Amino acid sequence: MQFKFITVCVALAFVPKAYAADSAELPEVSVKAEKLSPLPSPANIGLNKTGLTQKRSNTSDAARLLDGQPGVSLSGAGGVSSLPVVHGMADDRVRVKVDGMDLISACANHMNSPLSYIDPANVASVKVFAGITPVSIGGDSIGGTVQVDSAAPVFARAGEGTLLKGEAGVFYRSNNAAQGGNLSATIAGEDVSVRYTGSTARARNYTAGGVFHAAGVSPKPLPAGLAGAYLAGDEVGSSKFQATNHAFDLALRRDNHLLELKLGQQSIPYQGFPNQRMDMLKNDSQQFNLNYTGQYGWGTLHARGYNEHTRHYMNFLPEKQQSLLGMPMDTNGQNSGLVLKGDVILSERDMLRVGAEYQRYRMSDWWSPVAAAGMMGGGIFQNINNGQRDRLGAFGEWEANWNQQWLSQLGLRYESVTMNTGTVQGYNTMMYGNPLLPASIPGAFNAANRARSDGNLDVTALARYTPDERRTFEFGFAQKTRSPNLYERFAWSTNNTMAMSMNNWVGDGNGYVGNLNLKPEVARTLSGSASWHDEDGFEVKVAPYYTHVQNYIDAVSCASVGKVCPAPNPGFLNLSLANQTARLYGVDVSANVPLAQGGGYGDFTLTGVLNYVNGKNLTTGDNLYHIMPLNAKLAVEQHWGGWSNSVEAKLVSAHTSVQAARNENRSGGYSLLNLRSSYEWHQVRFDVSVENLLNKFYVDPLGGSYLGQRPVVAGIGVPGMGRSINAGVTVKF
Repeated sequence: MQFKFITVCVALAFVPKAYAADSAELPEVSVKAEKLSPLPSPANIGLNKTGLTQKRSNTSDAARLLDGQPGVSLSGAGGVSSLPVVHGMADDRVRVKVDGMDLISACANHMNSPLSYIDPANVASVKVFAGITPVSIGGDSIGGTVQVDSAAPVFARAGEGTLLKGEAGVFYRSNNAAQGGNLSATIAGEDVSVRYTGSTARARNYTAGGVFHAAGVSPKPLPAGLAGAYLAGDEVGSSKFQATNHAFDLALRRDNHLLELKLGQQSIPYQGFPNQRMDMLKNDSQQFNLNYTGQYGWGTLHARGYNEHTRHYMNFLPEKQQSLLGMPMDTNGQNSGLVLKGDVILSERDMLRVGAEYQRYRMSDWWSPVAAAGMMGGGIFQNINNGQRDRLGAFGEWEANWNQQWLSQLGLRYESVTMNTGTVQGYNTMMYGNPLLPASIPGAFNAANRARSDGNLDVTALARYTPDERRTFEFGFAQKTRSPNLYERFAWSTNNTMAMSMNNWVGDGNGYVGNLNLKPEVARTLSGSASWHDEDGFEVKVAPYYTHVQNYIDAVSCASVGKVCPAPNPGFLNLSLANQTARLYGVDVSANVPLAQGGGYGDFTLTGVLNYVNGKNLTTGDNLYHIMPLNAKLAVEQHWGGWSNSVEAKLVSAHTSVQAARNENRSGGYSLLNLRSSYEWHQVRFDVSVENLLNKFYVDPLGGSYLGQRPVVAGIGVPGMGRSINAGVTVKF
């Protein structure tokens, strides 16, 4: 009898949110034990419903919702396409799941990052696993996992009739005249729920806190008939954007079973990238996501099937334009996946999670010829021709609740990653007879065996010790493995600097060629955390970590891997990639300290986050690229009736530990002051904020090289945004 009682309690803990919304149908159960939080604990602090709502009014970039989380920084890109950096590792090294889908950037510049496919207004929950990620959450990554989900379906309560609800919001931001809105509407019965969510946003180029380039018309000189864009001295070129998202959600439930179909569609007619030589002039995406969750006597079954199709096009916005025709670049990506997982209750102590996952990815990247451009004439330039990257994995994870003090988790995951691509060609095959353009470049790549197969093993071991109600300690070890992406292995052209410069997914302005001989990265991490907390909301958490990466993929000279590359653009480099050895270590500190409770002016709370990471290439002795310098955020928050107010300071030290191999730019330290206020009145919410109140000029340490206008000047980093007054209104109905 005791076993059955525990089984019911554990099963209820795993009930989807949709069931919890209909609590009137659930019988009352008296549970005397404490509910266990997942292991490891997510790094999130302050990402509750109120925190998410405030952040949404200040950004159209879902990745910016992670700003201020322990261990997380952001790599600058387009206005809706920032990349999360977790403990010094970014992009494909971080597993990003959007509504359970593993999304992939289908672009040589990684412009369509996974989080760009969901609007902040549609984000209901965010989880960040910095450091050690359980094998059940995902593989093929070494830097952590970010899970972003839209709202779970809601249903009418028994006897309530038809449920109708919705939300509409608009916003305006002064710095770049950003404006847009969102709408969601739900109609639901007791067993069927239908929801639509739509959003749109657009913005001009933003301005920095001071002048950083000469004002005037760019580019110069202009071809006849082409009008240039005038840029003020503080205007950050190619930072404008426009994006529209639609999502449709149909959910059906019966007894303990939930079936949910999500359909998504995105249209981005343009998005500038101030740290890339190209801009996005179209990104159309369609998503299909079918998910099943069922409760059984033995535990919970999860099944998911999804497909994403992306059609991506790059060329130049006016401030980068060099000719009437520009340089058209097209990408077509197909990403499909199947996931089957089970949470099996073995006993009142033991939980087993088992599952299998398959991902099929196909991508072609081609550049149409431009007849009047000489070198770009002739045939189609095939950058990636039918690139293939397939993952097949299985995992098992055992979690044991030994007693009130000890909880442990052991996980094992194996993945097979197979990759291949077709033969390629340059613009004009006649030109390869020129001694300056060796005929062996495409020929050698086409003649090579391009098929690759990796067998990757992940292992995790975690434990939590809770000596009393005020202290919690977690510690663990993980081995995580990531295979190279298509561009790292298959970008082939050393034909000319122009072609190499188009393959740049790191925003540093350099040119890159891939390496067929790359091995998977293997990261071994030791991490821990200590948390002191009480029932009044006080918490201080310290989380140190150390990671050693075998076969770390880093930039090297072309000659060091046997490639002959042309002279680079002035101030930049032409590079290839090689496996080396790296190490990273650091610490995350977060705090939530109540200052005053229940006074005449409400509740006051002090929150803070401090992040430090140090990254070294042990093979060369160089620093690793894009390592965020020591940074901190401190905020005093007030909650008083319907008011929520905060004063926030962001402090960042100088970025001096830069990577010489890429000519990474240095940047100075800075401090920013932000003011935010929200008021809720019945069904209406007002949000007002002043970001960068003092209009400080600063260069984003992870913003990359400024390429937002022509002519390009090397050595300039991308500035951050100057003062902006933001306002938003949300109405629920």
